[in-house]
Amino acid sequence: MTSTHPLDYPIWNALCTGHAKLALGGGLARRYPPEIGPLSGIADQSQASYDALRLLAGPQGQVVLFFCDEPRIPPGWTAMREGGLCQMVCDAPPAEQHVQASSGHLPRRLGRDDVPEMVALATLTEPGPFRERTIELGVFSGIFSDGRLMAMAGQRLCLPHFIEVSAVCTHPDARGRGYARALVRDVMRDIFARHAQPFLHVLPENVSAIGLYESLGFRTRKVLQLEVLKNAA
Repeated sequence: MTSTHPLDYPIWNALCTGHAKLALGGGLARRYPPEIGPLSGIADQSQASYDALRLLAGPQGQVVLFFCDEPRIPPGWTAMREGGLCQMVCDAPPAEQHVQASSGHLPRRLGRDDVPEMVALATLTEPGPFRERTIELGVFSGIFSDGRLMAMAGQRLCLPHFIEVSAVCTHPDARGRGYARALVRDVMRDIFARHAQPFLHVLPENVSAIGLYESLGFRTRKVLQLEVLKNAA
């Protein structure tokens, strides 16, 4: 990889820095443990790096990669999903406001006891891969109504000076109440308190989410390439 900006290859750089202790693999390919998720990275697009990634994927296993250049996938992989991915960054905290949804519900920190509900909400709404150990990646906040987790947002990739906002999702029964805005602001506040810059990834067709993020101060930095690959060997 010739790029020098850490966000051009955010998964690889996170697995080599802030999340190095979680990483499986070595100098050519790394991934998060399957119980955390399929996000993976490679040192370059050489055959040797893809061979190392294949070992980490396992037979018929899937991995998710982000590229800032054109993917050059060798034989032996099946593309399950591919396309553009907007990477957005926020340069400064939004104007300080009381973090509360329009319904009056306040965000609260989520812990391990909340994981079953978090996994169920992510399975229903599909904000991206979310598994039993994803909570280990950073701070997560949620909003409850009548004892049910109705929305959440949290942190995923962590690398020097940057922390990703991720897992932003709202139960279909609770949309339109301002939950996502309140939760993203809460997660952003924590990131800025750590003297880091928030960033996130969103599909280009998700125009409503992009509008929300822009209203919170995010701007599109670059369009990356998303590849969900299955080891066909």
